[in-house]
Amino acid sequence: MQRRSAPANPLQTALAKLARRSYSVAELRRSLEKKFPASDLTEVIARLRHLGYLDDKKFAESYALSLAQNRSYGPYRVRRELKSKLLDSSVIDDAVEKAFESVSERTLLERAVDKKIRTLRKPVTRPKLASLCQSLIRRGFRADDIMKVVRSRPELTPGAGNSLAEAGLEGNGEEL
Repeated sequence: MQRRSAPANPLQTALAKLARRSYSVAELRRSLEKKFPASDLTEVIARLRHLGYLDDKKFAESYALSLAQNRSYGPYRVRRELKSKLLDSSVIDDAVEKAFESVSERTLLERAVDKKIRTLRKPVTRPKLASLCQSLIRRGFRADDIMKVVRSRPELTPGAGNSLAEAGLEGNGEEL
């Protein structure tokens, strides 16, 4: 199978990229700047915005909802992912708020815990419990919410003398 050469026109290249997946304005600009001079891109970006192919707000909302629903990411992880797409912080805040209006953070956390429990070997030890909690923090959930869910699960009770406080897992609710 032959690979087609890249179009020499920045608009064609941008349209080809947008046909494959959505981009934020800054992300598409950065990608196009690798092949074309920045002076040519201002007009192309303006045209794509006018046509409705580029809209940071729509992109952020759909991407945030997708991350929350499909990957069970918590709000902090969704924020990080949107920030990596070079979006403005006000757009990110609105998108995260809107995404978690339709998806319950508690439900996502419960789903993530259920998935982790299936792969957790018994008996539950302090290191295994710490690993579970750290993986949930990386998924973007708050430590105090994680601890509430873990404490409500009898199958996650560590052996005698292995309290959560001893494991160093008491959450203070700060963003991590």
